Amino acid sequence: MNNRRAFVKKSLAGILAGNMMVQQNTARAAAPEARKPDTFKLAIAGYSFVHFKLDEALDMMKKTDVHYLCIKDFHLPYDSSAEQIAAFHEKLKQAGVTGYAVGPIYTKSRKDIDNAFDYAKRVGVDLIVGIPNHEDLTYVDQKVKETNIRYAIHNHGPEDKLYPNATVVYNHIKNLDPRVGLCFDMGHNKRDKQDSVADLGKYAKRIFDIHLKNVTAAEKEGTTCELGRGVIDIPAFVAMLRKVKYSGSCSLEYEKDMKDPLAGIAESVGYFKGVCDAG
Repeated sequence: MNNRRAFVKKSLAGILAGNMMVQQNTARAAAPEARKPDTFKLAIAGYSFVHFKLDEALDMMKKTDVHYLCIKDFHLPYDSSAEQIAAFHEKLKQAGVTGYAVGPIYTKSRKDIDNAFDYAKRVGVDLIVGIPNHEDLTYVDQKVKETNIRYAIHNHGPEDKLYPNATVVYNHIKNLDPRVGLCFDMGHNKRDKQDSVADLGKYAKRIFDIHLKNVTAAEKEGTTCELGRGVIDIPAFVAMLRKVKYSGSCSLEYEKDMKDPLAGIAESVGYFKGVCDAG
């Protein structure tokens, strides 16, 4: 009798232990695996706020929960004093925003390039988004070596005779210092009938900044639209960002409804964050 009772107790204990193990394994299977944080960050390109004062721009960034800004000269003029630059950064800090780059800056001469590098140094950033003439690229290369400030050339689509797409930019800079690269405007690239997802994969090592946008058509007449409504496959683009381990900024440049952009910016930010969270 005692042996039978001991056997029953052991059997019940085994059943309970087995049930607990099944429950634990089921819970593990049901719980989603924690995804590693993305290496890239969401930002806003200053040009999105061309019609707004800095305080208004920062208020929109606060409302949309974006914390990085590519600085444009209409918010921080090129001739700003050290005191004005310090006040600018303090205002950004109070709003929970970091200025990570300056530009785009158009340059027509070596003097303009000198001024752009001097401006970036005084502002305290290590990245310039620029549009230099082809004949000045060797001088840009020299300045990058002297200052250790990276330089990202912006493509502007089929209207741009210098740099219409990422491939043209890359072919001009591929033999220059590796700190000369691209600010990849994925929307303008698409308007020039290029594959922006594939080009991100091809040129990732030289892409230092991305102007995040979508467009209505893969042609010259295409215009900026809310991020989730255009012809670029944004989930595929995010997947490529992760595949190439992109570590720069995806800087939303919203060029629709520019005098009343908050709704479109908010929709685009929410869509991008949703795509990232779902992936």
